[in-house]
Amino acid sequence: QVQLVESGGGLVQPGGSLRLSCAADGYLLSLTDTDWYRQAPGKQRDWVATIARNGNIDYADSVKGRFAVSRDDAKNTVYLQINNPIPEDTAEYYCKTVVFDIPYWGHGTQVTVSS
Repeated sequence: QVQLVESGGGLVQPGGSLRLSCAADGYLLSLTDTDWYRQAPGKQRDWVATIARNGNIDYADSVKGRFAVSRDDAKNTVYLQINNPIPEDTAEYYCKTVVFDIPYWGHGTQVTVSS
């Protein structure tokens, strides 16, 4: 059983920074792709970024240049660095991975951007 646990969310001011963590248990994130998604109230869940097992990274256009994904293989954890957030970044953030064709999601961590 693969478990993902997000942490690091909270209240952040516009122009500030925040780092989210996605810690995994049950499988090595270095062997699979890990995605970040977010869902604002009343909206669909949107893809934010992916770090592939080979280290390649892709971002949604809405966060490109402001968000950064990284992975610490020793800690089996993927991070999402949020820089210069804007109110539109307010959402529940989730990490996801797929292992043997089975998707696994974390329970999410709330990010609120407000002054």
